[in-house]
Amino acid sequence: MIAREVARRVAEVRDRIARAAIRAGRDPASVRLIAVTKGVELEAMSAAAEAGVAEFGENRVQEALAKMARAGSTAGRWTWHLIGRLQTNKVRAAVGRFAVIHSVDNLRLGKAIDAAASAAGIVQRVLVQVNLGDEPQKGGVAASGLRSLLADLLRCPHARVDGLMTIPPAASDPEQARPHFRELRRLGGEMARAVPGVTLADYSMGMSGDFEAAVEEGATMVRVGSAIFGPRERAAVRAAG
Repeated sequence: MIAREVARRVAEVRDRIARAAIRAGRDPASVRLIAVTKGVELEAMSAAAEAGVAEFGENRVQEALAKMARAGSTAGRWTWHLIGRLQTNKVRAAVGRFAVIHSVDNLRLGKAIDAAASAAGIVQRVLVQVNLGDEPQKGGVAASGLRSLLADLLRCPHARVDGLMTIPPAASDPEQARPHFRELRRLGGEMARAVPGVTLADYSMGMSGDFEAAVEEGATMVRVGSAIFGPRERAAVRAAG
């Protein structure tokens, strides 16, 4: 039952992504679906994987690492993203375990990732989170500080900035999020011109309630949880650890 329902939801989300991409004159294959799995059981994650999902986004390092351990060899076949805020004391545990860290928003964190990745002999891919709604409770660098941060992060060769991420203010109408998505793409183009050496190929934006607007505005990654797994209370797992 779980597998059938998750597969149905995955197919529906993919269809909505494809339709949004086509409306915008884009190739649907240019949009990557990242299934958000905070509080989701491995059984449901496996069902999503069977339905073709290969990338999973976790909010907390410890929960993700516990799932990786329980999944065993299966975890190595999945691509893991850290989409939640990362504390500097969790950097060493996160670097190398996640393909992309979406939430870099200050130079101290960037330097910590760079040092840990250098020690591990790898390059860690990161996205810079931008707080376009000026919401103090959310992470993200202010738009006014983005240029300076990107320039500083260029001096962190083991923390490679691949793009930008944003979480717009909560709204009941996805059209209210659209200006934030549009602004992130505009900022990305501006920064690519203003900061020599910066290449911003990825735009992580859009969640279950607004991912179609995000795709129409140029998202390359959408982070979708409840539209695939249902309300979090239905997908809750025992506390990791």
